[in-house]
This record gives sequence, C-alpha cells and structure tokens, in this order.
Amino acid sequence: MEYNVTDIVEMKKPHACKTNAWEILRVGADIKIKCVNCGHQIMMSRNDFNHRVKRVLESHVTDEA
Repeated sequence: MEYNVTDIVEMKKPHACKTNAWEILRVGADIKIKCVNCGHQIMMSRNDFNHRVKRVLESHVTDEA
C-alpha cells in the first residue's frame, strides 16, 4: 500500500495515551509517525510499519498534473 505525508493512519495497538491515530510525517525506507493526541513521534522501518498499521483513516492525496 502507498502512504503519503499528512495521512492519518490507525495502528493495531493503541499508544499509551489511549489513541490509535497517527499522522505520517516522513515516508521513505523508514516511516516517521506522530501521535495525534499527545504528539509523541517515532520512526520505524517500512516493513515494521506495514505489519503494525490497520487502515488509513484520512488520506490527503494531491492531484499533480
């Protein structure tokens, strides 16, 4: 699946602050995400991210002509 910066994703397990929603800050070989509730940021490999993500809640796709 393809992910974009500023997409909001739901992870399988909740963060310590009891939310599952994370905003994608960086996409590449590693993916950096930020908790939308408390602002905690983590970086993980794309493979690890793909195993932990449940679904995309909000997608911010831009049309590039």
